[in-house]
Amino acid sequence: MSRIKELFDGKQQNILNVYFTAGFPALDSTIEIMKSLQDNGVDLIELGMPYSDPLADGPVIQESSIVALNNGMTVKKLFQQLESMRKEVHVPVVLMGYMNTVLQYGFEDFCIEAKRCGIDGLILPDLPVYEFENKYQAIIKGHGLDFIFLVTPETSEQRVRKLDELSSGFLYAVSSSSTTGNNEDFADVSAYLKRLRSYQLKNPVLVGFGISDKRSFESVLPYSNGGIIGSAFIKAISATSDLKQSISTFIRGILN
Repeated sequence: MSRIKELFDGKQQNILNVYFTAGFPALDSTIEIMKSLQDNGVDLIELGMPYSDPLADGPVIQESSIVALNNGMTVKKLFQQLESMRKEVHVPVVLMGYMNTVLQYGFEDFCIEAKRCGIDGLILPDLPVYEFENKYQAIIKGHGLDFIFLVTPETSEQRVRKLDELSSGFLYAVSSSSTTGNNEDFADVSAYLKRLRSYQLKNPVLVGFGISDKRSFESVLPYSNGGIIGSAFIKAISATSDLKQSISTFIRGILN
């Protein structure tokens, strides 16, 4: 059983998933941030691989990617940092990135290294469904990794069911069709989330894009298994001299 499945089997509601960019704010801060997130009650970590043209990401995450790349972060460097991760980090960890980054490394080699380091799953928003089914699914599953697809308010019921069928771990419900970091009126989002819930999907659903604080996190909990926070967290750690304290203050503000 994967760590992600164990998480949702043991705690089906109020799941907090936090995203941050590997190599930001400093090249060697990745593991420190992961440990601090875990220590402050985060259930799942989504670790972004910096990329020069992140299509789904808003300006905050784009800027963090630029900083991380300028700091010298690469996929090879990231895997080196993650080699000892599981000695201290026990929550599920998912890598989020873009196909060009993975293909440059070599898709199967990437999956082998990810699994060896203790990564639990992948989110690759620009991997087409057809290519996933016919070329990459067997590789991903063969190396024991979950794969998470994204759905949006515009995704048809038929396609939602298809993506749910292909996903494992959880389904990522994008709160709107815009990029990350935009504040959403979650009263408008609730109808979409209710619709997803009515489908009785096989996977748990986590909601992302626009969740930034306690209010917006709690607003999606009646309709989903939890929420994903990215841009707001990156802002919180972007200009601090005390990472641990800043992380603790931010996460306490969400969960307490």
